[in-house]
Amino acid sequence: MTINFSRRRFLATTATAAAFGGLASILPDPARRALAAVPTRLLVERRTLEVLGKPAAVFGIRQPNGASGLFLDPGQRFLVDLENRAGEDTIIHWHGMTPPYEQDGVADAHRPLIPAGATQAYDFEPRPGTHWMHSHHGLQEQLLMAAPLVVRTADDLHSDVQEVTVLLHDFTFKDPAEVLADLTSGSGMAHGGHGTTTPQMDMENGGHDGMEMSSSSGGDEGHAMPGMTRTPSGTGTAMSGGVPMDLNDVEYDGYLANDRTLDDPEVVAVERGGRVRLRLINGATSTAFWIDLGTLQGTVVAVDGNPVRPVTGRRFPMTMGQRVDILVQLPAGGGGAFPILAQREGDRERTGIILATPRANVTKMANRGETIAVPADLSLEQRLVAVEPLAARPADARFRITLTGSMMPYVWSIDGRVYGEHRPLEVTRGQRVVVEMVNESQMAHPMHLHGHHFQVVGLNGQSVNGAVRDTVLVPVNGSVSVAFDADNPGRWPLHCHNLMHMATGMMTEVVYHDIR
Repeated sequence: MTINFSRRRFLATTATAAAFGGLASILPDPARRALAAVPTRLLVERRTLEVLGKPAAVFGIRQPNGASGLFLDPGQRFLVDLENRAGEDTIIHWHGMTPPYEQDGVADAHRPLIPAGATQAYDFEPRPGTHWMHSHHGLQEQLLMAAPLVVRTADDLHSDVQEVTVLLHDFTFKDPAEVLADLTSGSGMAHGGHGTTTPQMDMENGGHDGMEMSSSSGGDEGHAMPGMTRTPSGTGTAMSGGVPMDLNDVEYDGYLANDRTLDDPEVVAVERGGRVRLRLINGATSTAFWIDLGTLQGTVVAVDGNPVRPVTGRRFPMTMGQRVDILVQLPAGGGGAFPILAQREGDRERTGIILATPRANVTKMANRGETIAVPADLSLEQRLVAVEPLAARPADARFRITLTGSMMPYVWSIDGRVYGEHRPLEVTRGQRVVVEMVNESQMAHPMHLHGHHFQVVGLNGQSVNGAVRDTVLVPVNGSVSVAFDADNPGRWPLHCHNLMHMATGMMTEVVYHDIR
């Protein structure tokens, strides 16, 4: 049988297949369906990664052929045998999926951890889009126990677009338990173990008071923001009502894009005049980034796996746990190298990949930029409109929660209660639920709900018909309201996706009455 592909589509498909687990995506339909009925083996294992010229012991989630994560075709079930070779107990959360409660990948009294050496089977209908998988046990996620999870649509397979998936991480040579201990001991910001001296800033993370950046221009990055002062060393503070704001908890040793730092980046071969779909995943544990496309103009077409009306620009904020799909059009008149950068908010540190046409001159890039990025904000969020919003109906249940806590003592909570002392949000199947999240702390929080996708319906008290997603940033002194349909019974975590914040208590649950 002859299968017709454009040259660009063939290059995109075979490159992705080679990188992420075989040639299933270019097989004829009958062969692909037969292959889809066979469980995919995923191995949670230890590996050694070179970072900044030094070996680092980390985790990985890979297929037996070494491919990272999982890429599924349209109609293919999430049929996975997860084998724990990590040498310790673990559990993997399928971030962005909406599986039955028992298969969500969170351990509790009803769902045990996967012991070392054991295998756990999963079988459910996946949700299309750009998603990811990561440990939901202890601090394993900080040791890179994470991988992409992409479910393609029929339109994806038929479009003449090259796909490039990028998983971002923050990295420390230090034991994550020591990092958390430094924070909870009252010593302030935790530092990595490589002796970096990156300037640190404390600024309001919000998108207020003139701090928003235009997503179609250069914006304000690198300029002193209102309320921020600079010291000779480059550090700074921001004030809001006379109260200093905190921005980053941990001083990391490096920032990774597909396991590599920017001074030794992944270089992706692309065609002159081609179109590229960037599937960007912020898998960092406590770092928000600004995505910088450089000279390329990009169009955001999906967030957290859900289509949105096109939003154009060159720089976009992205907090922890979020995904952004961006289409870029490469110049037809000439080739070159095109950096796709992710710069840490409030810092010069950055990572990224390089898109390079044939015979392009790829020059070495530094891990630090020339300017300091402003805090991640709601400038993109307020422009997003869902292609498939929730059906219009009144709310049956409304909740208001406050995000609370502080750097000293380092305890983060919801309504002043840490997890274990929390008050669950009790819902009934079939209800339309609205949750207003009000940030009363001095740090921004990326809030993630398991088992559901919600629509953003309010930003700082203003009604919006926003994106459908599963993770949203709630800025300092700000509020975000989300709506979802209670259609997946279970006990579902609602938590901050800053790992250190969740580890110290910033989590509650959405609990269905019929399974209490």
